[in-house]
Parts: sequence; structure tokens; C-alpha cells
Amino acid sequence: MKNRIKELRKTKKMTQEDLSKRVGVSRQSIIAIELGKYNPSIELAYNISKAFDCTIEEVFIFDEGGEG
Repeated sequence: MKNRIKELRKTKKMTQEDLSKRVGVSRQSIIAIELGKYNPSIELAYNISKAFDCTIEEVFIFDEGGEG
């Protein structure tokens, strides 16, 4: 699953550390999610989207081809 976390963080002038503190996970988790190495739980995806004042669909791009 692809995402726009890095892009949205830069728009909001937010660091990985800032986001990790807001959503209650480690900075390493944010890095892994940004790189597409880890897909967050629905709850975490929701919290990340709320941190950016967006919907989950605006942050995460679901690949219907089955990859990611």
C-alpha cells in the first residue's frame, strides 16, 4: 500500500518525530510506513489521517492489483 505521509508531513511542517508522538508510535514505525515496508492497522491509519486532518483514503493509496 502506498501513502502520502511524507508529502503531507512536509506540507504541515511536521517531522517524523512529531507525527510519531501525535499518533503514539515510534519514529521507526513512521519511517517503515512511509517506505511502504509496514502497513498500519486500521486504527493507526485513522490516527495518522486525523493528524493531517484528512481521510484515510487521502493518505493511503490502496493498490487494487494486490501489490504493496
